[in-house]
Amino acid sequence: MTAPRRPLALVTGASQGIGAAVARLLAPRYDLLLGGRDAGRLETVASELTGGPGSAQIWPVELTDDAALATAVDGIDRLDVLVHSAGVGMLGTVAETDADTWRRQFEVNVVAVAELTRLLLPALRAAGADGGSDVVLVNSGAGLAARPGWGSYAASKFALRAFGDALRAEESGHGVRVTSVHPGRVDTAMQRAVVEHEGGEYDGSKFLRPDSVAAAVLAAVTASPDAHLTEVVLRPGG
Repeated sequence: MTAPRRPLALVTGASQGIGAAVARLLAPRYDLLLGGRDAGRLETVASELTGGPGSAQIWPVELTDDAALATAVDGIDRLDVLVHSAGVGMLGTVAETDADTWRRQFEVNVVAVAELTRLLLPALRAAGADGGSDVVLVNSGAGLAARPGWGSYAASKFALRAFGDALRAEESGHGVRVTSVHPGRVDTAMQRAVVEHEGGEYDGSKFLRPDSVAAAVLAAVTASPDAHLTEVVLRPGG
């Protein structure tokens, strides 16, 4: 008898932080494609996941390179879960933020997400027609409220939220669920850079753990077929 097919999940930004934490939580249930730019770091994460029930393959690609992205998705004909965790966070007031920063922020946080999703929609729909598939957008609290000094970043995350809302409305009939996850501050390398920009002293214990955000992603993709977690908001406790 042929063994049942294991579902496949692609996680971007999987070399560190939230993306790596998501990969670790999904590994017992899914075969994994670990997306990121740094092949060495991806290999390190993949090596942690070997010996489990599924496979973990690195998927190194520059998400803003349209041609490379199109080549990288070639051959993926069925995809059960797509988690967008890659992103950049460049801060500054409107007066300080030049056009290149605005463009870079939107290119990574919005355009690359939209293009990768577009390219993978046939694969997501194929899984959606046979039990359902999930797209998870790791957004930010900045996608719900903009603060001083966070203008271009928050604008990109507001746009990402709008993208998720539109995708959800368009693809629900194809069995594709779309979840936006809005964590508050998370103990990551990006957060260290944020605190340094703000001139503060870093204390990771004040922030969410990457594993906590990953748990929300897992809850979204493993929800029963009658349930659809459209938006999840997490804030640091205590």
